[in-house]
Amino acid sequence: MPPADGAAAPSLAPPPFKRLPMKPPRAVRRDGPDGVIYITSQHEPGVMPRSIPHLLDEKAALHPDRPFLRQRQPTPPGAPLGPWRQVTYGEAAQTTRRLAAGLLALGLGEGTGSLLVLSPNSIEHALLMLAAMRIKAMTAPLSVAYSTMSTDFKTLRHCAAKAGPKAIFVQALAGFEPALAALADRGATVITCDPAPGPGQVAYADLAAHALDPQVDALQETIGPQTVAKILFTSGSTGLPKGVPQTQGAMCAQIAAQDGLRDDPDADPNRVPQSLDWMPWNHISGANVNFNGNLNAGGTLSIDDGRPMPGRFEVTMANLKEVSPDVFGSAPIAFAMLADAMEKDPALRAGFFKNLRYMGYGGATLSDDLYGRIQALAIAETGHRVPLTTMYGATETQGITVVHWAAERVGLIGLPLPGITLKLVPNGQKLEVRVKGATVCPGYFDDPEKTAAAFDEEGFYRLGDACRFVDDADPSQGLVFDGRVTEDFKLSSGTWVSVGTLRPAIVAACSPLVHDAVIAGLDREDIGILVWPSPVAAQAAIAAAGGDPAAGLAVLTQDIAARLAAHNQQEKGSSRRIARFALLTTAPSIDAGEITDKGYVNQRAALDFRKEMVDALYATPPDPRVVALTRM
Repeated sequence: MPPADGAAAPSLAPPPFKRLPMKPPRAVRRDGPDGVIYITSQHEPGVMPRSIPHLLDEKAALHPDRPFLRQRQPTPPGAPLGPWRQVTYGEAAQTTRRLAAGLLALGLGEGTGSLLVLSPNSIEHALLMLAAMRIKAMTAPLSVAYSTMSTDFKTLRHCAAKAGPKAIFVQALAGFEPALAALADRGATVITCDPAPGPGQVAYADLAAHALDPQVDALQETIGPQTVAKILFTSGSTGLPKGVPQTQGAMCAQIAAQDGLRDDPDADPNRVPQSLDWMPWNHISGANVNFNGNLNAGGTLSIDDGRPMPGRFEVTMANLKEVSPDVFGSAPIAFAMLADAMEKDPALRAGFFKNLRYMGYGGATLSDDLYGRIQALAIAETGHRVPLTTMYGATETQGITVVHWAAERVGLIGLPLPGITLKLVPNGQKLEVRVKGATVCPGYFDDPEKTAAAFDEEGFYRLGDACRFVDDADPSQGLVFDGRVTEDFKLSSGTWVSVGTLRPAIVAACSPLVHDAVIAGLDREDIGILVWPSPVAAQAAIAAAGGDPAAGLAVLTQDIAARLAAHNQQEKGSSRRIARFALLTTAPSIDAGEITDKGYVNQRAALDFRKEMVDALYATPPDPRVVALTRM
């Protein structure tokens, strides 16, 4: 029957979520002195592997002919995508032994210098990394931007000085010649896949054909939990990047922690898990969570040469039509581009959701609007909602919390992984996050002063972030990210501004017009922001203006102003309302540390680098580049 006059129509319940193969949230809260709170998971970790190379050998024995890694054959720009090439688990185990023998012959080993990797993810990169682990040599993969986008190579040289390379790997020499010249004084042997290497260079193919050496297996048997496998570098948000040793114990503890949450009794043991991933291996998420996780699952990892940016995401979309991954993880910007594409392309939507069990986002908060669009697409294709999870962590900690249940909201960081203890310490109006567990690094590489400052008196690592409970009375409902303690500031009125929560709210309110924003206003009367427009939105606005950049950006600025005005109407306090903004028309600078290779903007570095524009926001008389919004 229809509702009576004046009665609200009954709301339809949303379709159920697709089953998430993980255990339900169960956490224990313990209150300590001075308002400190300790949180642990009630779930126990799974079985911890002995080491990553031992895990490779185990999977190779079980599945010698199963594809381990796949990657497109390179093709010239503008040409169709090349066919997939691959290496099986059995081939990977054998080739990494030969590569390890070749690395030994070059002088690599424990304490003799690292293998510095300058180029992006590739099959050869992966096999060299695993080979180095067999002989206890460290690998130091760096952001490709340090070699290809930098103009002064300051960060590249800094990282190389820390890592002390004995060898340097580049997939191809083209494009890396200036970076290699900047590192020539290191005296390191260059390994390349180019068929005709020059003086001081070695062909990858020759290393891969090296005679087996029994010393390789002998060294592997001496690997222990404290053996350093890699050095990963932080993004440099508080100065030059810090080197973080990644031990075999920490990486294997990450695997065990994730295994402790798995709950998939009906899984087909003969089905090969499929993943497609672009996340760079110089970051925790791509290297230690995704790559090692795929290895532990005995899955096939298809290396995605696309990126969530105009001109590159088309590669990802083409790959998704063929790969149909079990899990898709990326930054929210990739989710937005994927939603745009799937709303126009039913074939892409069908391929994407064919095997998908859940999606995982990280690095930034997903907007409610984007969450709704993803769910609408999932329901249209499958009749179910798709669980959206997220993992929270840092270079120093691996992943430490995860949303391992089908949550009805975004913005959560979840609960501690099994074996991890969170310590929440009152800091002003917030709870500062600290962590202890087997996944946490022992300290910074060759930097005892920064190591001492990073840990508190109980040995907990200080992340510098803040969080809060969804429900103080029920910790199992999870934690919500509450910004970075170091990014927050006060207005002249004494009102605190939470940058970590305001910035994603602004980006969401202006979606899809804005790529990112920088929040200003320290000791000012109100908040001003600098805005990077979305490249796609900027291109569309200019095209609509007949190709006139000034006219197109003027219209885009008006549209953003309208979105920000609507945002302000929903906000009651000065800590959330935007008084003025200006458009940024130059890309974030990698040399200034404004942005990482995953596209995350460093607020502090951007404010310093853009000081002239920050001052313009508050200039008297008003700067013509600044748009003032009506005060509420």
